[in-house]
Amino acid sequence: MPKSAEELVELLDIETIDTNLFRGRQPDTKLQRVFGGQVAAQALIAADRTAGDEFRAHSLHSYFLRPGDTAVPIVYDVENLRDGRSFATRRVIARQHGRPIYLMSVNFQVDEVGLEHHDAMPEVAGPEQAISMSELFGRPAEGGLGEWEREWSALDVRYLGNSRTGGVAEDPGRPARAQLWVRVAGELPDDSLGQQAAFTYASDMTLIGAALVPHDRSIASPGMQVASLDHTIWFHKPFRADDWWLYDQSSPSASGGRGLVLARVFSQSGDLVATVAQEGLIRQRS
Repeated sequence: MPKSAEELVELLDIETIDTNLFRGRQPDTKLQRVFGGQVAAQALIAADRTAGDEFRAHSLHSYFLRPGDTAVPIVYDVENLRDGRSFATRRVIARQHGRPIYLMSVNFQVDEVGLEHHDAMPEVAGPEQAISMSELFGRPAEGGLGEWEREWSALDVRYLGNSRTGGVAEDPGRPARAQLWVRVAGELPDDSLGQQAAFTYASDMTLIGAALVPHDRSIASPGMQVASLDHTIWFHKPFRADDWWLYDQSSPSASGGRGLVLARVFSQSGDLVATVAQEGLIRQRS
C-alpha cells in the first residue's frame, strides 16, 4: 500500500485507455484483497474525468460486489447517465478478470450558493492527545515492520476512544460509537478532485469497527468474518484530506450478520464537511 502522500497520489492517477475507459494500478501490498477505499477513490477519479471542469462530486453511492485481486490492474468503465446545467450523473463499473467487482454511481454539481446549517462538532480532545494507530497496531513484528506501518503509513490516524472502553462522551441511547482524527500523512496537491479522492480512500477505514464496539469484538477477533458491502459519501463543503478531520462514527443497527455505521466528518475548525454511511458484513462464525 502507499507509504506516503506522494505514493498515494501516484496510486490514484489512473490511466485513460479509451473513451470513458480507465485502468487503475495496484500497490505493493500483502493484503489478500484490494482495499475498498482504493477502488472507490479510483472510480471517483474515473467518473470525474468524464465530467466538465465546472462540476464537483457532491455524492457517491457504491457496492462492493466481489473481492478484488491485488495482482492485476482494475478496469473502470464509466457510463454517462446525464449531463444537465447544474448536475451530472455517472455510473462506474470496476472489473477484473472480465467480472464486475465494484459499482458506483456519482452525482456532480456546479458550485452554487444556498441555505446553510450544520450539526455542531462534538467536544473532543485534539489529535495531539489521541493515540496513533501505529502505536496501537503497528508495533514491529520480529524481523520486519508492523502491519500498520507496512500497509497504512500514508495515513495519520489517531484514536480517541469508543463507547465501550471510554474516550467519547457518554450517550446511553447510542451504544456503538467511536471517534478518530484522520489526515493524509503529507501534503497533497491543491486540486479539489485529488483531495476528494484521497478522502474517499481513507474513508473506508475503521467504520465497521464501530458496529462491533458494544459486542466486545474487533475486526481481528477470532471467528469474525468482516467485509464492506456498500459505501456512501455526501460531500457538503470542500476541505483538505491532508488536514486533520474528525471521524465521528456511530452504528444505529446491527442485525442479520450486517452492521450499519454512519459517520459525520468535521474539519478541525468545526465545519461539518462530509457524511459517510457504510454497511458491512459482521458474521460471527462458530
